[in-house]
Amino acid sequence: MSELQSLEELGGAIAPNENEAPVHVQKLDAQGRAYATGKRKDAVARVWIKPGTGKIIVNGKEYAEYFARPVLQLILRQPIMLTDRDGQYDINVTVAGGGLSGQAGAVRHGISKALTYYEPALRPVLKKEGFLTRDSRVVERKKYGKRKARRSFQFSKR
Repeated sequence: MSELQSLEELGGAIAPNENEAPVHVQKLDAQGRAYATGKRKDAVARVWIKPGTGKIIVNGKEYAEYFARPVLQLILRQPIMLTDRDGQYDINVTVAGGGLSGQAGAVRHGISKALTYYEPALRPVLKKEGFLTRDSRVVERKKYGKRKARRSFQFSKR
């Protein structure tokens, strides 16, 4: 057994090439789908992507029916439009918790992650736009002695 004489030897023994970027590989399930979980506020979206005609189903409904507001539909489609994959994948989503805005953000996050699992080459484009980052902002909790998180009770001098 050889003894190490310096810290450099220890570092060389543990990590021979630390300058190499991690290699991302395709992650598919038995049915050939990519699965990812997206989160935003209190909403959690489970997303499955497979090659198809471009149908997006959210909780058993067409996405335009589930997210009636055009702004939410735009948020949902951002990763697909950015990567020019419109009409190439069928997307099935189950989303729960939170409101419609948080759910749309969760679905966008999930679609972005699932796209990178199916096509790892898309990762730099989606990462640059910030679609792979989980938006960690959540509702601030209510404090005792306050009416809401920060709002105090009404003050009256008399």
